[in-house]
Amino acid sequence: QVQLVESGGGLVQAGGSLRLSCAASGRTFSSYAMGWFRQVPGKEREFVAAITRSGGSTYYADSVKGRFTISRDNAKNTVYLQMNSLKPEDTAVYYCAARSTRSGGNYYTSIYEYNYWGQGTQVTVSS
Repeated sequence: QVQLVESGGGLVQAGGSLRLSCAASGRTFSSYAMGWFRQVPGKEREFVAAITRSGGSTYYADSVKGRFTISRDNAKNTVYLQMNSLKPEDTAVYYCAARSTRSGGNYYTSIYEYNYWGQGTQVTVSS
């Protein structure tokens, strides 16, 4: 079991930056591949970024590639999402997710592949 708590959301102007954090409970954080997703009202939750257990590999949605960076600190049980050059269309509730895996080299991009979810943090980008 792992519990996830996101923080760092807020209101920012277009072109600005935010860094989201997701703190995980438990002592086996390094056993989990992690991901970030986002959702706007009336739409499905969509993939943003993913990272392997060790942090050695990452993967991004095309819409955020080159602007967002996912990283993790296993010593601090935390995964981050650095968001730069923000656009109004990035406005959403952002969720972190965890999946227990024995594979060190896999990341996951589907909501159905994750076992645990945080409560979400709102990001609003004004034009």
